[in-house]
Amino acid sequence: MDVLLQLQGEPSQAVRERCRADRERLVRQPMIALLNDVADADPRYEDFSVWHYRTNSWWWQHQSAVIRLGRKVEIGLRFALDGLRVQGAWWYPDPGQVDLFRRAVAAEGSGRELAAAVAELSEKGYDISGDVMRRVPRGYPADHARVDLLRHRSLIAARSLDGDGTPHTAQAVDDVRTAAGDLDAMLTWLVRHLTRPG
Repeated sequence: MDVLLQLQGEPSQAVRERCRADRERLVRQPMIALLNDVADADPRYEDFSVWHYRTNSWWWQHQSAVIRLGRKVEIGLRFALDGLRVQGAWWYPDPGQVDLFRRAVAAEGSGRELAAAVAELSEKGYDISGDVMRRVPRGYPADHARVDLLRHRSLIAARSLDGDGTPHTAQAVDDVRTAAGDLDAMLTWLVRHLTRPG
């Protein structure tokens, strides 16, 4: 936290360079260790990336990482002064993915399955968001039972994790594993329905 405090605002290049080694050792490396521990629990979580810093000061103040589960479907983690945040997301969709999503949402069985998963996440305190159209997409009735989901062009469920906010502790590993379990039904649905056959 002391390193991130020094990087608040618009830190000069000299401040960034002075903090670089400590930030790598105390912020980025613990995030890598956290994700390795999470991947040990489930091989689906082995494809992860922990971002380096870039020129923009935001990247120095926030340590971000993703676990890729499918094309444009991932678990994202972000560590900053306000603690550790996790999200399950389908975003920046490939061409055709929005149509696949809408067809699966409109279908009775698969649509109910996603609606139940999203409702459960909301009940557990996850913020549900994404790129949402104001109107019902063309070709779908305005009174469709899942009209709110049909309006999505991306879908994100996110929340801050409990604990002391430190990225690599036994508590953080448990919290991320629990969150991954919470997000599993939604993310598995997205991987299954947004991957084109063959």
